[in-house]
Amino acid sequence: MSTENRELIFAKTLEEVRKKAREQGNCVSKEQVEALFEPLALSGEQMDMVYAYLHQRRIGIGEPVDPEEYLAQEEKDYLENYLEELKNLPEVTDGEREAVTLSAMAGDADARSLLTQLYLPEVLEIAKLYAGQGVYLEDLIGEGNLAVAAGVTMLGALEDASEAQGMLARMVMDAMEEYIAQSAEEVRKDRKILDRVNKVARAADELCEELRRKVTVEEVMQESGLSRRTIEDAIRMSGDKIESLAGSTVSG
Repeated sequence: MSTENRELIFAKTLEEVRKKAREQGNCVSKEQVEALFEPLALSGEQMDMVYAYLHQRRIGIGEPVDPEEYLAQEEKDYLENYLEELKNLPEVTDGEREAVTLSAMAGDADARSLLTQLYLPEVLEIAKLYAGQGVYLEDLIGEGNLAVAAGVTMLGALEDASEAQGMLARMVMDAMEEYIAQSAEEVRKDRKILDRVNKVARAADELCEELRRKVTVEEVMQESGLSRRTIEDAIRMSGDKIESLAGSTVSG
């Protein structure tokens, strides 16, 4: 097996483990993980890395993790208030819920609205599974509720009301995972911008200290080897606040 194929199989297997965990309340057994990775014959150290990755993703091994363990105090306060609001939701029996679902499947707008409300507690429980991954619980709930609101308009494609819960839960999970991925990408971009600004600022500060005056873009270019574009981009990104640069306002 080539290295490229092995890496591809590893990535697919890892995604399969995450999918199984998602189906089981964000929890997998050690035996399930080892069975899925068995074809790759990973070393003990490599398996430890797999478990570390799963732990980082808040996936329990053998038993579910406590979602609230990863909540900041602000999120715990929000959760407490949100739970109070959920107490005002109408109580329905399983039969009534099925009837609402069937009406929503038939295109009834009121039923779709009610079904969206009835799913609020389930969205919350799913959001708690994704807590502690760099986004706020409140934002996860918002994304999940939007997914349900969109999902109830698609129920007409189902053949049976019993399929609705699984479909909506998958849509909620997909929406939350996409939001987490987008947030992580934004963080990476922000860090890249910050690194660039800091790099230019350090170069300007060092030259400023040496010359005992503010320095120009041209002087920083000559001394540091940084391009004009890099320096001017950093000036823009900092909001023209690199203090060691004279006249740091950029044209055009």
